[in-house]
Amino acid sequence: MSTVKNLRADYGDFKIDIPEWSILDEGVTALWGPSGAGKTSVFRLLLGLDRAEPGFSWDFRGEDLARLSTPDRRLGVVFQTLELFPHMTARGNILFASDSRRIPRAEAETHLRSLAETLGLTPLLDRRASVLSGGERQRVALARSLIGKPRILFLDEPFSALDADLRSDARRLVAQAIATEKIPTVLITHDREDLTVLASKTTEISHGRLVSGV
Repeated sequence: MSTVKNLRADYGDFKIDIPEWSILDEGVTALWGPSGAGKTSVFRLLLGLDRAEPGFSWDFRGEDLARLSTPDRRLGVVFQTLELFPHMTARGNILFASDSRRIPRAEAETHLRSLAETLGLTPLLDRRASVLSGGERQRVALARSLIGKPRILFLDEPFSALDADLRSDARRLVAQAIATEKIPTVLITHDREDLTVLASKTTEISHGRLVSGV
């Protein structure tokens, strides 16, 4: 497991106070709670997008990720808004991530073929992101996050923008990709069905504190 310790931040009218939290080395660690519980704040603090108070550490296989800059933490992220470049093809969006991590193009292309097969993206690779459906864009965003070989994958409410009838297939594909890639994953969600299908461990957060599953 990787271990987060002393994750604290004061947002004025709201505080994050997590003395310790363990994230699984395999499978999906879910951070679950209602809107306003602090899930997104924890997400941003771990990514380094917000600054934690002094004393924060994050041991990942002997390395303290808290001491690293956001890029050097090498975390894969699928944001709720997906954040694709609309003018670029699916292929271009995915390879943008591998290029930014300086992964050799031949190696990235091989990985891309594998991801495309797992996620059903092969027929979509040369289409612009702007013409893809919501479910297709989500799969592209997932492939983009995985191709950079992240230490840990973060999924921020990944199914909330999908119609109810698409969520079941999307969960299945995400579970398959995580298992194939063997990437430890943190899932941020308020949806209990996400927990049922995906979570190997569930941690509940309320008012900025972990109340179960630490």
